[in-house]
Amino acid sequence: MTPSPTEWGAPADRAAPAVLAVHGRGQDPAFMRATAERFGTTPARFFAPEAEGNTWYPRSFLEPVERNQPALDRSVRVLEACLDRLAGAGFGSERVVLWGFSQGACLLSHLVLSRPRPSAGLILFTGGYLGTTPPTPDEKALRGVPVVLRSIEDDPWVPRHRVEETAALLQQAGAEVDLRIDPGTDHIITDEACATATKLLNAVASAG
Repeated sequence: MTPSPTEWGAPADRAAPAVLAVHGRGQDPAFMRATAERFGTTPARFFAPEAEGNTWYPRSFLEPVERNQPALDRSVRVLEACLDRLAGAGFGSERVVLWGFSQGACLLSHLVLSRPRPSAGLILFTGGYLGTTPPTPDEKALRGVPVVLRSIEDDPWVPRHRVEETAALLQQAGAEVDLRIDPGTDHIITDEACATATKLLNAVASAG
């Protein structure tokens, strides 16, 4: 049985969007909660699953997908179970924003590009699709989905070109991508990234 995700934020019965918050390698839901505090006040309810051993898959996301199996498929099932759980709690796909950082952003990129399903928005902080062969999602799979994609130019783990390639794939799938790559060498989430994520969440809440 999949453990219940950690929850925080607006009360579930009054929250406009739900946010599936996916942490990075060596992190846990507490990291995502601390980062969410940088968003300021939002009308969102956050749900953060925790990876077994705090790692969603064992190797670099740049390696062939099969080298990260079976952990990768197991982690995708964790996310899909969380989304099913949210749907059962009244948060349909049109009310769910997917948010990840680092390995969590890579896992979400893999999910939405290889197994597309509707969502209210996508927030990817420093991540990209997994593997050596780009996925080929249907051109209508993510039509109209707003995406905030942020990274650092010389991030030590996530090369700029993979972030840009991921942005292009999301656009090909119909998503509306806001891409920004800031100068630097650190594996960080900038204040600008947090502020833009807040705008997306507020826009989803207003639309709902």
